[in-house]
Amino acid sequence: MNAKPRTDAAAARSLLSSAAVRERAQEMLGAALAGEVAEWRVDLAKLDAAADLTARVVREAYPDLDVPFHARWRHFVVDGRDLWAEREKPWADPKDQARAAFDLAITSVLLDAGAGAAWRYRDMATGTELGRSEGLGIASLRLFESGVLSADPDDPLRADALGRVDAELLAKAFQARPDNPLVGLEGRAALLRRLGEAVGRPGVLFDVMAARARDGRLAAPVILEVLLEALGPIWPGRLSLGGVPLGDCWRHPAIRRTDATDGYVPIHKLSQWLAYSLIEPLEAAGVAVVDVDGLTGLAEYRNGGLFVDAGVLTLTDPADAGRAHPVDGPLVVGWRSLTVALLDRIAPMVRERLDVSAEAFPLARVLEGGTWAAGRRIARSLRADGGPPITVVSDGTVF
Repeated sequence: MNAKPRTDAAAARSLLSSAAVRERAQEMLGAALAGEVAEWRVDLAKLDAAADLTARVVREAYPDLDVPFHARWRHFVVDGRDLWAEREKPWADPKDQARAAFDLAITSVLLDAGAGAAWRYRDMATGTELGRSEGLGIASLRLFESGVLSADPDDPLRADALGRVDAELLAKAFQARPDNPLVGLEGRAALLRRLGEAVGRPGVLFDVMAARARDGRLAAPVILEVLLEALGPIWPGRLSLGGVPLGDCWRHPAIRRTDATDGYVPIHKLSQWLAYSLIEPLEAAGVAVVDVDGLTGLAEYRNGGLFVDAGVLTLTDPADAGRAHPVDGPLVVGWRSLTVALLDRIAPMVRERLDVSAEAFPLARVLEGGTWAAGRRIARSLRADGGPPITVVSDGTVF
């Protein structure tokens, strides 16, 4: 008897996992190596130089190789000061602390989708001026600490009043002005409002994830699955299938299927970075997170830029480097998917150069130590503003 074809909704749900991201990224790489990705060419021989640079960057920044996980918490550290740890109040219940940490991490990550090269944030408390992800991180921390996201004046460190967030509020909090422009303010504000509509308070997702633990252990891919299910409705103008919103999932002709998922390329970059960022508060509350390498590398412009700037990825048409490309176009979708696959290729090469095991140095450390930092370094050496090699037109909710 033939198996009953799965519904479109079931097919859609098959795209909502890190395993689907990895599987289709590897297919994209195979297609590119066969010359079947029109926009890109791949030269795996150039991975050696990229791995050399990455290992060198890791050793310079972390001589003892004690690299933390790639997570939002790294951006709350300025000049050696952990600003969130300094502000943490002595919660009587570690679960309450975890809920507050979830509130901060989730809102902060969703506000982080690229700042543009010109924007800067000046933190009055530390006297530092920061741009890009570091500046967005501190700005979002200060926004959270202000209590403006809380519905309870006596409990400011919570995010259950997200309906009040608008572009004007974010512009003030992020010091955005005509002479200090921040891209995507409207998109970011709308994203937080939709987050509030979808989940109420983001901190409740701690309880959802903790309930999925078995014998006190929670697989990291489950963190992502909870996030993708909960946050699916918040993303604007995204694809859906069988009534299921797909989030950071796009189309590319190189990926072929015989079911309704034909051409779909899941990436889930922000959600995966968020999954990495929730590991620490979960573990602080007594939930051991396992299978961290079940998550994938992150398809963003620092990791992707490393492969372009190192020559692993080259544009078929060099003129594309001077054009702006839509985030849902095949050039950007292919670039991002190839980045995920190449991170899986470069990770063991970096470990070999550092003489560490996969168990001691999971992908989350390779990213932090790591490919993200190496991508930033090589970008600064090649372009005055240190920006990405590819210009992407985005609404502030992808990168």
